[in-house]
Amino acid sequence: MSTKDDGGPAFPHRAYSGLPEPGLSIRDYFAAKALAGMSYEIENEPRAAQWCYAMADAMLEARKK
Repeated sequence: MSTKDDGGPAFPHRAYSGLPEPGLSIRDYFAAKALAGMSYEIENEPRAAQWCYAMADAMLEARKK
């Protein structure tokens, strides 16, 4: 079983205390940003979600280079 690289936590520390607060993964954050960038009406939500996570995976790969 392989684990998908999620990039780690997007916001690893609380701004005011410095305590660990993993919350969203970077992959989830990137996917949410891709969804927010869609400027057209979404007719097929599962397909849009797949596209957003595919974009997030591509962004994670680009970060490695």
